[in-house]
Amino acid sequence: MDGNSHGNLAKSYIMDRKSFIKTTSLGIGLAVLPQISCANKVISNEETQTDPKIVENHEGKVFNVIGDIQTHKLTGSDTGNQLVEWVDDVEPGVGIPPHIHTKEDEIFRVINGQVEILIGSQTTILNKGDIAFAPKNVAHSWKVVGTEKAKMITSAFPAGIEHMFRELGDLPPGPPDFEEVAAICNRFGIRFLEI
Repeated sequence: MDGNSHGNLAKSYIMDRKSFIKTTSLGIGLAVLPQISCANKVISNEETQTDPKIVENHEGKVFNVIGDIQTHKLTGSDTGNQLVEWVDDVEPGVGIPPHIHTKEDEIFRVINGQVEILIGSQTTILNKGDIAFAPKNVAHSWKVVGTEKAKMITSAFPAGIEHMFRELGDLPPGPPDFEEVAAICNRFGIRFLEI
């Protein structure tokens, strides 16, 4: 290949590259512009704006949800309805029977004690520091095992389930009426499975 041919090839490459950059830049600009526009709408939408919040260890709204002592730290009103988070403080032997959420996913993080958890067909013991993820539409249950009280941080997203817990916490003390509990849960898209 002579120097002239090489020069023509280089010019051709440069021209093709410039053409590619111009058309690609235009394509990228057209593809990204609607996303930037949408992002600006989300950022400027006052309904989704939330304020920062610090919750100290001793703070939160406490509910006795059928033996599960829950301290709600963050609720939908704090997070733009994105998530709710609470601390479970539970005696050995207490647990929640198999059930399915149709609206929210849950994350369980054990801080103290041991919690036996069933998600789908897998049962395991969660120890201090262990985390489990229970997606919506998958059956799960949990129970505190061993002799030590368990402390667990539970997150659900999106938020909304905190309203169900408030109703369950308002039930009269004593053994719960399971039909009433199931009816309340059902209104929030949660159904218990027959054992």
